[in-house]
Order: sequence, then structure tokens, then C-alpha cells
Amino acid sequence: MSKIVNISTNSGSDAEAISAALAIRLKQHRKEQKLSLDELSRRAGVSKGMLVEIEKGNANPSIAILCKLAAALGISVADIVNVASTPSIHVIEQQDIPVLWTGPAGGSARLLAGTSGPDMVELWRWEIHPGEVFTSPGHPHGTFELFHVEQGVLELCVADTVTTISAGNAAVARTDAPHHYANHGDGLLIFTMTVAEPGS
Repeated sequence: MSKIVNISTNSGSDAEAISAALAIRLKQHRKEQKLSLDELSRRAGVSKGMLVEIEKGNANPSIAILCKLAAALGISVADIVNVASTPSIHVIEQQDIPVLWTGPAGGSARLLAGTSGPDMVELWRWEIHPGEVFTSPGHPHGTFELFHVEQGVLELCVADTVTTISAGNAAVARTDAPHHYANHGDGLLIFTMTVAEPGS
């Protein structure tokens, strides 16, 4: 993905906590499935060197890499960062909600909650400052995203189609193609987003 600032740009303690959690959970899921680093690297299209650094707690992978690893393991990003639901009610405390993207002007993407497993649903809250853009290469086939803009105007581009969504409005988009979210306005853009991604 272009124009992504990794989670290392979060405050030091937050980034360290997320990196440590990723290290433990990625290794746990990989070993549960009896996958070698080489095999996970092949399935996910992520270098073995990056996997080693993540499992050591030394790397801060982008959302794109987390999505690739989750898909290769048949789990959700929420499973990896531990905000996935359990069979009963699972409350995620505010301090435990991870920031997985930070924009160059201070924008943020927080994964509020998500379901467990390959047929995943995630709830995100985005704050994008003027001039910031988040770009994604696209999700697995059949993925949809639901948007509700609370403040500002969201520019949503999927493939070659550009749409603007004003405050108070909602939208549905199929995002298995390259897409971006941008704020070309003068004020802060705030929106919530639900991602529904079918299992492979």
C-alpha cells in the first residue's frame, strides 16, 4: 500500500504493546496450523524476513500485511490484534482498541471490534486530516465495506470510480479492487466503516 504510515508512528508505548501482541499471536496461530515460516511466507506473499521480525516483536506491519497474514491463516485481523469477538459478549475497553494506521498529519484508523475467523466482519473508526490519503490494493474477492460519514466529506475511489460522501450520508462499496479514502476538504474527516470479508 502506498501512503501508509505503519503502527510504529503511534506513541511509543502503544506501538510496543501492539508489536508484542502481534508477535505472540502470529506465532501462536502459525504453530497451531503447523505452518513453517517459509510456508506462511509463500501463502501470504510476505517475505520470510518480515515474518521473522514480526514474530520477534521488532516490526510494525502495515494494515495490508496484516490482511495478507490473516487471509493466509484463515483468521481475521481482529484475531491477530485481539479485538475479535468471542461466543459471549466481548467488551473491548477503550485503552485496548488498537490504532493500526496513523497519517502524516495525525489522522488515525482504529479497529474498534471484529469477529473471529475467516468470514470476518470488522468495525473501524477513521479520522483523516486535510490532505491525507489512505490507499489499499484491494481485499479478497467479494469484500464489501459500509461507510457512514460523521464529519467532513469522504472521497472514496474504487478502481476508476470516484464518489464523495458528505456528513450524514452512508454508502456501500465493493472493495476487492484497489481503492482509497481521501480528505480534500479544509476540516477533519470522521467516518465509521464496517468491512465484510467472505472466507476463502
